[in-house]
Amino acid sequence: MSYKDVFYFVAMCLTISQEKKNKQIIEARLKKNDIDWEFVVEVSTGHYVFPAMYCALKREGFLKYIPQELLNFMEHIADTNRDRNEQIIFQAKELNTFLLSHNITPIFIKGTANLLAGLYNDITERMVGDIDFLFSSQDYPKAIEVLKEHGYYKQKQLATKYPYPWSKHYPRLIKKETIAAIEIHDKLLIEDYTREFNYDTIKSSIQVIDNVTMLSDGNMLNLSILANQINDFRFHYRTINLRNAYDVFLLSKKTSAKNAVNTVKELSHPLHCFLAACAEVFNTPDSLTYIQTKKTKAYLALFKEQFTNPRKANRRNTRIKAYLYLKHVLSILYMCVFYKKYRSWLFLLIIDPAFWKRKIGLFK
Repeated sequence: MSYKDVFYFVAMCLTISQEKKNKQIIEARLKKNDIDWEFVVEVSTGHYVFPAMYCALKREGFLKYIPQELLNFMEHIADTNRDRNEQIIFQAKELNTFLLSHNITPIFIKGTANLLAGLYNDITERMVGDIDFLFSSQDYPKAIEVLKEHGYYKQKQLATKYPYPWSKHYPRLIKKETIAAIEIHDKLLIEDYTREFNYDTIKSSIQVIDNVTMLSDGNMLNLSILANQINDFRFHYRTINLRNAYDVFLLSKKTSAKNAVNTVKELSHPLHCFLAACAEVFNTPDSLTYIQTKKTKAYLALFKEQFTNPRKANRRNTRIKAYLYLKHVLSILYMCVFYKKYRSWLFLLIIDPAFWKRKIGLFK
């Protein structure tokens, strides 16, 4: 199996409970008994959808096609992830109750919000790292203070003593005897795009489920895309993460994807491009319609090129990486010219021996 075969196989496996045509395709492929399962495990784990794929195959009665040794491994991972998610849900609800008792309203986002909203047929499906929540500019400093008083503390900073002055969220906090770290956000997107999608643009449409506040379904969908396209720079590389894509697919069953992405007009192009890529790998489900333009067609052509001409795609990605690095450096210099806090940060950084030690180590 080629990388394209495996990628599309894993993607369609995720949809077989909702898309009858995909279920038929996957079952026919499983019956042929020609699946490179080692490659499937590699791709699905790399995209954090291994438990979701297992759950989908289990729901449709397809586990009988899985080699026993692999099935045992799948069940172990599923059990482990289910236990972790149960603890994350408990921790999130405890955090919600604690913050509300201090008149602070957390808006849960990303994977934890999806779990709390009951997005998945089985909580085992979603692999979650941190518990993320968004606060208003007024509640943000208060939330940091009370959570520290509640026993949360910063993880040891391994990268540098002098973090970059701007960040989407406060440094990750952990607490003894809890399963997940927390990220306290006052922003949703990286610096260049924070004005397009932020607390002020989403606050009027937030929803409350079982006393837990979260984004509307449409904005949950938008954030799932923008976290991939903008924060992780995948729009530049013309790639997608299947975990984000699967979240978008499920959310598109609850709300109109096309209408949702059209609400963020300044970023509608990368949003529609992501829908185009999702529609491609999920075999054009009706819920993932998007506005087709010359730009989306061009994006989709480059997206497919990673499968059809990987060498060319890798050369392009190398150029993109260099471009993004140069852009970041120039942005830092620009900020240093106009803002004192950036100049102070840069000065402290360049006189730090540990910084130069790390830089020299990169070239050894």
